[in-house]
Amino acid sequence: MSDSEIPHDDGRPVDMYLDLLRIRMDTEDYRLLMRAVEPVLEAIEEERLSSLDFALDSGPDDELPQEVRDEVALVIATAVTGRLDNEVVELHVDDTGPVRIVTDATTASDPIRLGEIADYIRDRHKQTEELRGIAEVSGLPTDF
Repeated sequence: MSDSEIPHDDGRPVDMYLDLLRIRMDTEDYRLLMRAVEPVLEAIEEERLSSLDFALDSGPDDELPQEVRDEVALVIATAVTGRLDNEVVELHVDDTGPVRIVTDATTASDPIRLGEIADYIRDRHKQTEELRGIAEVSGLPTDF
């Protein structure tokens, strides 16, 4: 039995959430999820999250189905916030297309707050594109 299959007794919200997912998810999907979250959970536990490079963006060779990616994001959010009411919300941002975010249930149900978040994402995207243009003209790498 691997560590991810052993029931957790310390009552942390993330452990309770993982126990629920183990029961609810397909076995192979749960294994994919655990392969994705274990390094992140270890980094959080060891307080070295800032040194971890992790992205949930899908790519051409991505092996994680969207449902599993969403659950990975929710597990990480639960580990970071200690809250079990996180939700994945898809925002439609003109410049970038759909963007998936994790937020609490109150924010997820507030269209005004979601609009503010979409505006923030739109502004950040614009700033990133401006910086990318400056880097390109300057001969610097643009893959940030």
